[in-house]
Amino acid sequence: MPMSADRNVNLLAELARRPGNSECNECGSKKPEWASYNIGVFLCTRCAGIHRGLGAHISKVKHLKLDRWEDSQVEHMKEVGNVAAKLKYEQRVPPCYRRPTESDPQVLLEQWIRAKYERLEFTNPENQVYTSGYMQGFLMKRGKDDNKYHPRRFVLQEKDGTLRYFVKEKKEPKAILNVIDLNVAFAPAKLDCANSMQLSFVKDGGTRHIFVLHNDPEEIVKWYTAIRCVKLHRYQVAYPSASESELVNCLSRDFIREGWLSKTGPRPTDSYKKRWFTLDDRTLMYHDDPMDAHPKGEIFLGCANDGYSIRLGVPPGAKELDFSFTLHTPGRSYLLSATTDDERDKWMLAIEKVIEKSLTPQDNLVLLKLQAASRIVSSKKKGTSGIF
Repeated sequence: MPMSADRNVNLLAELARRPGNSECNECGSKKPEWASYNIGVFLCTRCAGIHRGLGAHISKVKHLKLDRWEDSQVEHMKEVGNVAAKLKYEQRVPPCYRRPTESDPQVLLEQWIRAKYERLEFTNPENQVYTSGYMQGFLMKRGKDDNKYHPRRFVLQEKDGTLRYFVKEKKEPKAILNVIDLNVAFAPAKLDCANSMQLSFVKDGGTRHIFVLHNDPEEIVKWYTAIRCVKLHRYQVAYPSASESELVNCLSRDFIREGWLSKTGPRPTDSYKKRWFTLDDRTLMYHDDPMDAHPKGEIFLGCANDGYSIRLGVPPGAKELDFSFTLHTPGRSYLLSATTDDERDKWMLAIEKVIEKSLTPQDNLVLLKLQAASRIVSSKKKGTSGIF
């Protein structure tokens, strides 16, 4: 290796260790090995691939060690770096925009990078259509009964805090959803589509899931962000004394954990049945199928001081299957089983972390909604309820 090339590799390694540069500029992952030398930022392998996809007219990418660097390129990296680049390209990121981390879905990360450097949304806020308080357009919605996707017009309005969708243009909306009660999460693995979302809300007899997708990744992230923006503005009116950071943390949440488990019914003679479980904050839901519009049951997870606990194995005399564990609640003990020891450990740890936390005012609100939903179900089914 020539003397100059060797010196440049050492200089880049030194620059990459400096505060701000030691993490990927886009997702925060540690020890980046790549860089965009015209923008002047250090990148991880995943984000370098996205930068390369922008085209060389926007971002020119090189490996810190494996590629040959010109002296001028190294000097530009020294002059800019991650901290200065953020000040330039992230000047006007709206608080409702979700800044991605290394574990976030590809569609969110890619659109974050494209918004910064291709569309310049955070230096020209007039390009931020999702902050206007109104959005309308077509999304492909999965049918509740036929499992097919149908084009549906959705309308989001901040003035009344609703998301409506229509089956027919000139008819009344099929549903009117209160944005405050709506959770939106990306669902690429579940829908086998990168540009997809799951909308969840509590209505009538319990939680309802709506699955939507779009063929344009930019559009699905715009919808995701627009819902968060409307929700933030509604929260700011409802809770004027709350800090912006507190409210931002309540805008949307990813599911803590999802996957297949087996569970028994409430009677000792009941056999284990395979169910798709979703841990959504303090609500543990189980479904026949991951794409069900409604869960078969919902378990509110209170805190340990109120009689909630998770234990390895099952009580004496109870049926055991594979890798069993028991969730104890004040009203009932749930016998659960995973297919591997590792899966059981991950589920137990996830649930334990939830019940170790104290209840917040928002948690109590969720509990009240589920209790009200349980009473509705009980009246409809003459005393039997799927919510516990």
